[in-house]
Amino acid sequence: MILLVGGEKGGTGKSTAATNLAVWCALEGMNVILLDADSQGTSRNWNDRRQQAGLPNIPCQAGTGNIFNHVQDLAKLYEHVIIDAGGRDSKELRSAAVVADIWYTPVQASQPDLETLAKVRELAQQAQAMNQALSIHAFVTRAPTHPNIDELAEAKNLIADFPDFPELQLADSVIFERKVYRDAMIEGRGVIETGNSKAKAEIQLLAQEIFQ
Repeated sequence: MILLVGGEKGGTGKSTAATNLAVWCALEGMNVILLDADSQGTSRNWNDRRQQAGLPNIPCQAGTGNIFNHVQDLAKLYEHVIIDAGGRDSKELRSAAVVADIWYTPVQASQPDLETLAKVRELAQQAQAMNQALSIHAFVTRAPTHPNIDELAEAKNLIADFPDFPELQLADSVIFERKVYRDAMIEGRGVIETGNSKAKAEIQLLAQEIFQ
């Protein structure tokens, strides 16, 4: 499977999702590679810290420009290719969408973030003109944990009813705002390798929804 994690806005947790999904796949015994197609290099930096910490190796490469052929080559060698394509319209994001099987775009539970779905809709529909098999999903990330905050329910409703985007499927899984995600990134870990049961369950549910 070729999984694209990308969107139109930075800071929504794309690299966090990509790295944690790669860890889940590796611990499940899957042959997975992480392709960092973001010039910021967040996933590569995470992987460097992982290697320095002596944690189990997860293959990670960089990809720039038109990565279509690069991804196709990796897909011949690995069971799963997870692409971290960053948070903006780019050659990397567009070429990844043309070759991917599934596109997951993380969206924060806020109006400015939800408004970026209009651009994602445009890019996704352009990609599907060449890649009709592309399946497009959104998942809510960095959701508030306080039970009295209604942002999560509002965001889910807005995504589910987003106009002129019937191809978009809303994931059941939700990633909440938890400090452990930031700590794990600094340590080169996945939250599944920590003792935080809530974060671990969130990644497990998202991974199972995608890969199983």
